[in-house]
Amino acid sequence: MVLSDAVSWIETYRGTVHRWELDNVDHFTVAFYFQRFTDATLGLLESLELGPPYMARTKRGAVPVDAYVRYLRELRVGDLLHVESGVLAVEDGDIVIGHKLFDSSTGTVCATVESRTRHVELAGRVPVPLTAAQEQAARARHVAWDGPPRERRAAPKSDEGFVEGAREFVKPWEIDTYGQSAMLFYVHRFSAANGHVIAAFGMTPAYQREQRRGFSTFEFQLEFLGDLRAGDPVVVRTGLLHVGTSSLRVFHRMSNPRTGELVATLDQLGVHLDMDVRRPTPLPDDLRARAQALKVTLPA
Repeated sequence: MVLSDAVSWIETYRGTVHRWELDNVDHFTVAFYFQRFTDATLGLLESLELGPPYMARTKRGAVPVDAYVRYLRELRVGDLLHVESGVLAVEDGDIVIGHKLFDSSTGTVCATVESRTRHVELAGRVPVPLTAAQEQAARARHVAWDGPPRERRAAPKSDEGFVEGAREFVKPWEIDTYGQSAMLFYVHRFSAANGHVIAAFGMTPAYQREQRRGFSTFEFQLEFLGDLRAGDPVVVRTGLLHVGTSSLRVFHRMSNPRTGELVATLDQLGVHLDMDVRRPTPLPDDLRARAQALKVTLPA
């Protein structure tokens, strides 16, 4: 029996924003959103009998391969939050999951996520078809989705004009239930890379502190193309693709320089934020001119 949309959303996470999870604009940092989204994904998979016990028993799992996130309202220290989740689609062995992250005190939706997961052999990410029973269980969690529509945008074909954003190694404590680097740490590295590219046109940490300005993200389009294991080297290179009055678009490529493998990409949209009034504010003319000079040319 397929459950109705009215009852098929399930709560998959409940918690709070801790003080150490704030970023330099004093709100919940995007990497820690992904920690919650990971818990929510595992919570939904557990309800489908595809959770950690299934992974441990079969060495298979439904790994995230992409995520489209819209950050709609900021969360501050001490805010209470919970996530409700459901299945948006079952397509060729993929389960597309929807999450809504709420401010528990007000009921306001603060973020929405569409995440595609793929059923694979965990050792090599080789796709494995879902069984008929697994597909049926996933379809029984189907929900109607009213999240913001996803806009597909052109991406650079090379790293020409990109800025060096991160260079380090995967630590043993970063490994998650899937046996690879957790999404949280992918996003921490992308955030660090973002800091390097905006500093390149003058939006330095000193500027942000002195002028009470910052970069506030409102959209992620993230693709996981490979996995990272403990001891793997990681490099992130970042290009600035759009400069508006207050808006910026940056594109990140994460790779393993040992193998040459591209392991993840992130298309990130954000704004130049006035940290006192908590609203977007125009870039100063000198920063905008320097940012325009740094922009990467997109393919026609």
